[in-house]
Amino acid sequence: MKWRGLLHNTTPDTADFLASKKVKGYIGFDPTSDSLHIGSLLQLIILKHFQNSGHQPVVLIGGATGMVGDPSGKSKERNLLTEEQLSANIKEILRQIDKYVDFERPKNPAILVNNYDWMKPFSLIDFVRDIGKHITVNYMMAKDSVKKRISTQDSEGMSFTEFTYQLFQGYDFLHLYENNNCKLQMGGSDQWGNITTGIELIRRKTGGRAHGLTIKLLKKADGNKFGKTEQDNIWLDPEKTSPYKFYQYWINSSDEDAENFIKIFTFLDRETIKNIVSEHREKPHLRLLQKHLAKEVTTLVHSKQEWEKVQRASEILFGKATESDLKKLDERTFADVFEGIPRKTLPFLELNQGMDMILALSVKTGFLNSNSEAIRNLKDNAISVNKKKVDSSYRLSKRDLINGKYILLQRGKRHYFILHFD
Repeated sequence: MKWRGLLHNTTPDTADFLASKKVKGYIGFDPTSDSLHIGSLLQLIILKHFQNSGHQPVVLIGGATGMVGDPSGKSKERNLLTEEQLSANIKEILRQIDKYVDFERPKNPAILVNNYDWMKPFSLIDFVRDIGKHITVNYMMAKDSVKKRISTQDSEGMSFTEFTYQLFQGYDFLHLYENNNCKLQMGGSDQWGNITTGIELIRRKTGGRAHGLTIKLLKKADGNKFGKTEQDNIWLDPEKTSPYKFYQYWINSSDEDAENFIKIFTFLDRETIKNIVSEHREKPHLRLLQKHLAKEVTTLVHSKQEWEKVQRASEILFGKATESDLKKLDERTFADVFEGIPRKTLPFLELNQGMDMILALSVKTGFLNSNSEAIRNLKDNAISVNKKKVDSSYRLSKRDLINGKYILLQRGKRHYFILHFD
């Protein structure tokens, strides 16, 4: 974790503790959405490293804490979710987690727990008497996640619901310590306050000792928030962020970010990464570092087949793609590749008798300004239909359709236009 640049903070002697025996350690995932994002991917990678090192990972699903909402890193109160919403989210999240940690490994299989199972029967009176009395309000108020929300002028303050979150999470650690012999909690650096509350609760209630370990919260080199585009989060669910857009997020990384991310988000060894970085620095225009990064992470999250597909798709705009390559694209990937490209919707009937190429370029679409401009470009061999050069005698037909509805027009190398037949 150190050489990969992941480690942020640990309690004293955690390294010796991990080196001395097989340890159970957990990370919690609150099901506040029906998909994890690439910030969560970092947590899953930590669990995978942990398991690969011989330890036993515990995956905690926050069926209970997800109802409360973690205030860490938040400036506003979260909307509370119903049990039905949380249940649906948990189902989808578990499907994603299963790809990264092995629940059937013979020697150190991952363990799955849901804090709803032990919090649901806990009465408020019992929780206040048995747990609340061990942690003072002064201790809770000193946490950064609380102080920032209370002291910041533009904050709406903090409800009692969110204030109790660190006590709920602290009790999770106590429960796993007492019932599963789990003595390590891991998480992002914003979780340090919640983790240390659990460690303190264990000490005060049992006299035992537990450990905490946090990883750095990532930011891009330009200071922008990691894991977001201008539009949205980068999700692990392909329905929320398509494999093509996922791949493009990594391929468009800056050199500085890519050099950082390839250590953090891949399982390539130190020597391999060193060689890739060295080769990239010699020929930065080839973007070898970004290509290796995008390949590894897209394969990890989606599959090798998806990586091969999106790599071909990414070559279409500026590479040597063929009509055959275009027609292999599914509709979602086609829409992603040509997002923002001008388009015109025409009646499907227009193709029954074939459409004149000159009219298709000018009058019917406005792609070119006039018939004479269309004739001149066709004569200069500058026009392509679905990446195939055509002349003025060509007529568009149903055979040209991609996904049964699109035809791609192109002038020169970089000017595109989409005909959408409906």
